[in-house]
Amino acid sequence: MSDFYKKILDNNKKWVDEKLAIDKDYFKDLSKGQTPPLLWIGCSDSRVPANEIIGAQPGEVFVHRNIANMVVHSDMNMLSVLDYAVNALKIKHIIVCGHYGCGGVKAAMGNDSIGIIDNWIRHIKDVYRLHKQYLDSILDEKERFNKFVELNVKEQVFDLAKTSIVQNAWKNGQELSLHGWVYGLNSGYVTDLNVNIDSNNQLDEVYQLKF
Repeated sequence: MSDFYKKILDNNKKWVDEKLAIDKDYFKDLSKGQTPPLLWIGCSDSRVPANEIIGAQPGEVFVHRNIANMVVHSDMNMLSVLDYAVNALKIKHIIVCGHYGCGGVKAAMGNDSIGIIDNWIRHIKDVYRLHKQYLDSILDEKERFNKFVELNVKEQVFDLAKTSIVQNAWKNGQELSLHGWVYGLNSGYVTDLNVNIDSNNQLDEVYQLKF
């Protein structure tokens, strides 16, 4: 058994002991169910832990993560998480959280082939194409990279609002708000991008579904 593997098993035991020392019924209560108010759609990057960033405890955040925090309308994994969060858990908020320095977004700015991930990166490239004139006008590469990260988050929030799952919830009068954030790896702070949607009236008419 490798030292790393043994260490993470030992860490689990230590974590359990620490929780039980505070509350002997901690895991018993946790096992009874979950009623999180929030769905977090974030990046798979190991440096962006959803719960820790917002000081949340287990049971308080329902999480979906993928490379570059994408909302792809044909992704059954994401749609299944979204459907369960909205229709079963009745969450009230969905946050799409990107992060500065995102490798997926950086890859979408270039032309190198990485492998099968190229097919995923293409969705991010589509965001660049939508905002090409603006992004190409930014001469400083780091600033352009940061703006691309922000625009990608904003587009994913709008893509969430376009789904039938979210629009049906709004049609039924369910309280549901969508938000876009970017996390700073070098600061720990999140930036609210002020893209907050709680009705399909905030979408172009072509995306407004009639039920």
